[in-house]
Amino acid sequence: MSKTLTSEQLEMLRRLAAMPDDQIDTSDIPEITDSQWEAARRENFFRPLKRPVTIRLDADVLDWFKKHAGGKGYQTDINRALRKHVIEAEAGKAS
Repeated sequence: MSKTLTSEQLEMLRRLAAMPDDQIDTSDIPEITDSQWEAARRENFFRPLKRPVTIRLDADVLDWFKKHAGGKGYQTDINRALRKHVIEAEAGKAS
């Protein structure tokens, strides 16, 4: 459920947005560790727009995904594999 901010809260956010980063007190917020970043999962917060498509896959590839997903969620697994490939390909271009 979305909650409307009060005028005081909006003013506080406006003042905070106008402050330089080095003047914002973050002493009560612990720094995130490398192991926490490694365990972070973007999909917990970010939901990219999905579009239905028709794609022809080799039967053995499709069967493998279905088998490893228990028959449900295999499309998510395929999307995850494709996303990993795209990220790795883009990282290779930057090198």
